[in-house]
Amino acid sequence: MKRSSRESPYIPALEKARHDLRLLDPDAVAWRSETIYRELSKEAGDFTVRFWGKDYIINYPQGTVKEEETGQEPPIITQIILLHYLIHADGTLPAYRWISFRELPGGLGYYSVFRARTSYRLERAFGKDLEGFVRAAEALGGARLSYGDASFLFRPLPRLYLAIVLYLEDEEFPAFANILFDASAEHYLPTEDLVGLCEMLSGHLIRLAHQGDEKGEG
Repeated sequence: MKRSSRESPYIPALEKARHDLRLLDPDAVAWRSETIYRELSKEAGDFTVRFWGKDYIINYPQGTVKEEETGQEPPIITQIILLHYLIHADGTLPAYRWISFRELPGGLGYYSVFRARTSYRLERAFGKDLEGFVRAAEALGGARLSYGDASFLFRPLPRLYLAIVLYLEDEEFPAFANILFDASAEHYLPTEDLVGLCEMLSGHLIRLAHQGDEKGEG
């Protein structure tokens, strides 16, 4: 498949992830990542991984990724995140303790970039739109939490838990969106991938809110 110029810089990371997956025992990977492995022969099979409510099929040992419903190859960033999840998952149980991005390995130095790609976008989109945020979060399968003006728990991957806490703009303070991670997150994805994951989450929520607005106008 021909890659776009935008995806080309990620090809080495994709190839390395495919190589790294080949070195692992697939049954152990499935147990540690809470995914399904189907053995097709003594040396080959496929994983089924649920990601943002969709099932993806990852071939082993080649490491090719396809969306189960359509059979299409997803964007390269999605492929890398799914492969990295299988590779890095170590079976650690949820900590049931929230941490900020700055508490992740290397997170402090990358925090301004993380906020620009995620929290800042959410603040602009939902800082005065509580209803839109709630509607979009529920449409994405979020579970209500009790923090801030509104907050939701998301489970984008089987053993990875995120939360968004939204504080609305008022006369004294600007809007603030805080993205939190279960403290076990570093056992399932590298910090750089968590940035990409939260960027996806922010984009999903903003698009869902816009779709709701368009339906309301119709």
